[in-house]
Amino acid sequence: MNDQKQDLKTKEEAPNTTQGAQTNAWKRLLAKKWVFPATYMAAAAIILTLMWVYQDSGKSKIADNTQVGLDSSKQTVTDNVSGPDAVAVNSPAETMSWPFKDRNELEVVMHYFDSKASNEVRQAAMVEYGDTFTPHVGIDYARNDKQPFDVLAAMSGKVTAVEKNPVVGNLVEITHSNGLVTVYQSLADVKVVKDQQVKKGEVIAQAGRSEMEKDEGVHLHFEVRQGQGGPALNPEQFFPEQ
Repeated sequence: MNDQKQDLKTKEEAPNTTQGAQTNAWKRLLAKKWVFPATYMAAAAIILTLMWVYQDSGKSKIADNTQVGLDSSKQTVTDNVSGPDAVAVNSPAETMSWPFKDRNELEVVMHYFDSKASNEVRQAAMVEYGDTFTPHVGIDYARNDKQPFDVLAAMSGKVTAVEKNPVVGNLVEITHSNGLVTVYQSLADVKVVKDQQVKKGEVIAQAGRSEMEKDEGVHLHFEVRQGQGGPALNPEQFFPEQ
């Protein structure tokens, strides 16, 4: 019986003895001077390694994003500059030119009626037809030798009327994108038709005659209006400086 108790006591004390031995071993290890410096250096090395890995990963992501951005930018520039449908955003608006080729070959045979002009100038810009005097709402041009000449479209636009009028002769009306309408009367050999698109400087007819202004012979009557059927404007304000 005493032997059994002794064995049981020995077994119970064995684990405590093992734990005590492990504890004493750690105490002896920690008591050495080189333990803490070695532990600190190992921890620092681990931290530095993690920082290097993190930084390299970040640089790789930035490089990838930058490359993508450059590629996208180049694609955008290429599309905008060299695309087949590229259009200049700030392209200048088309200006009006003379409705004939050479201004030096022609003279004004009747001016536009300007209500602010002197009495003498206004009288010279009145058209007599029958027993009626009517203000002249355009400008008439003719050659010195009274020969025909090409009549040109003063601006690009759409032909909105082609008529043969017994009073003003053959007539062509062109409507332009800026809202202005140019009217050409006293024509011969008209070369355009209604709804046709014409370019600035394109020949639309030859100068001819009209019943209303038959005393002028072969000439061109040219008008500028603010919209179809709108008020007449002085064409000289739209022409380039002489």
